[in-house]
Amino acid sequence: MSILDSAVDPAAPGYAANRSALLERLAELDAALDQARAGGGEKYVSRHHGRGKLLPRERIELLVDADSPFLELSPVAAYGTDFPVGASVVTGIGVVEGVECLIVANDPTVRGGAVNPWSLAKTRRAGEIALANRLPMINLVESAGADLPTQAEIFIPGGRVFRDLTRLSAAGIPTVSVVFGNATAGGAYVPGMSDHVIMIRDRSQVYLAGPPLVKMATGEVTDDESLGGAAMHAATSGLADYLAADESDGIRLARQCVRRLNWRKHGPSPRTATPQPPKYDPEELLGITSADLKVPFDPREVLARILDGSDFDEFKPAYGDALVTGWGELHGYPVGVLANARGVLFSAEAQKAAQFIQLANASDTPLIFLQNTTGYMVGTEYEQRGIIKHGALMINAVSNSTVPHLTVNLGASYGAGNYGMCGRAYEPRFLFTWPNAKSAVMGPAQLAGVLSIVARQAAAARGRSFDEESDTAMRMMVEQQIESQSGALFLSGRLYDDGVIDPRDTRTVLGLCLSAIHSGPVEGADGFGVFRM
Repeated sequence: MSILDSAVDPAAPGYAANRSALLERLAELDAALDQARAGGGEKYVSRHHGRGKLLPRERIELLVDADSPFLELSPVAAYGTDFPVGASVVTGIGVVEGVECLIVANDPTVRGGAVNPWSLAKTRRAGEIALANRLPMINLVESAGADLPTQAEIFIPGGRVFRDLTRLSAAGIPTVSVVFGNATAGGAYVPGMSDHVIMIRDRSQVYLAGPPLVKMATGEVTDDESLGGAAMHAATSGLADYLAADESDGIRLARQCVRRLNWRKHGPSPRTATPQPPKYDPEELLGITSADLKVPFDPREVLARILDGSDFDEFKPAYGDALVTGWGELHGYPVGVLANARGVLFSAEAQKAAQFIQLANASDTPLIFLQNTTGYMVGTEYEQRGIIKHGALMINAVSNSTVPHLTVNLGASYGAGNYGMCGRAYEPRFLFTWPNAKSAVMGPAQLAGVLSIVARQAAAARGRSFDEESDTAMRMMVEQQIESQSGALFLSGRLYDDGVIDPRDTRTVLGLCLSAIHSGPVEGADGFGVFRM
């Protein structure tokens, strides 16, 4: 065993400053989460409850096993946009009858649960997670269909939601829908393409077109119940497999469906049934990451607070030491870790990473990427040494690795370093962000400076004088823009991660994800593409 030592001193001034800065970011996160949980606001929540109906998170609470965790995904989707925070849908992973399931619940208090561009993106991401990790999918449906003012943005890509449901079924991954109210137009295809469908008497209404549109289109006069009521679909159309008496009964029937799936995981069980907790207090994670992202910190201090028993066998510790690589266990699951130690990635770090990723694939070991990088090193010396081909070597390895990847952005994730450390474009199974983290092409000051240099050179080439005052104003504007657009909440609002998390919850979140990942097989790549040497 190689137990990590810790040099963290909670009494140090730097620790206190780091903790204070992170607590400020956590307060901002809490405010955004409160917005999401408020749904459409007190007026619409009260109206919904007044009709004897449950809110989406209340439905989820009844659906999942008592006292079991629910890992909510993308909770602040649409943050910083014209749409309500949360994007009118709740998604996450919960345990139902002992089975980990991907759950999607429309929030009817937000514009009737209508699908907008961000709720569509959030729902599609949920489908990706279910397919990649072999998780049965449960839809808790109550939606007015498409948000008509934004139909141009959602009509074409929206069809993928229905396609993905059929692909889950084709892959042997069950889908269940419980319809609590309206499922109109395209929304009717969610139950229509699910394996198991539950409707609620006198509540569910599923039709391609409501009575007003039917009258306009065909001249027929009809009513909601005859056109798409639960009793009709249970007895006449056959769309409903089960007819529930009320919402609680509908949820009971959903649990019954999952219980009868005879579902088994395909991945290996945890190596240790009762893993040892880390030897250091996770509370100290608040003071480890630097308030100033230019100041590096030792990721081993993070590993000491998330790995089982703080046990970590480091790989190549003296070579390419700006990247920490090694083996450990997390909640009993073996993992390989790649963690940035000093921000910049050099050729040695890239070569070390590529070898380590190959080893993880040879042993079918999931990989955890802990990002805190400014990117690959630039400059004449490093270009001549081959930083491009070595960076490409690392990115090739990440791209073609088939073991599950989990990524957490702890601080900075800039430039191609984001790619080499398995950013969103490289499809990690899950990606989470700490509240202090940032991600962009480059840092705000660097980006503004590059634009300034280009403008100065252009003026010189044309023989014109350079306006220093305008340049200063431009740099300030660009820096402010990039600063705001690279923040954790902004990026999470656009679904570039699966959620912003409290650093103290990192071990728990990764443990839940590793358990979900092992619902499917865990297999390494048989081969890689050509490595440019």
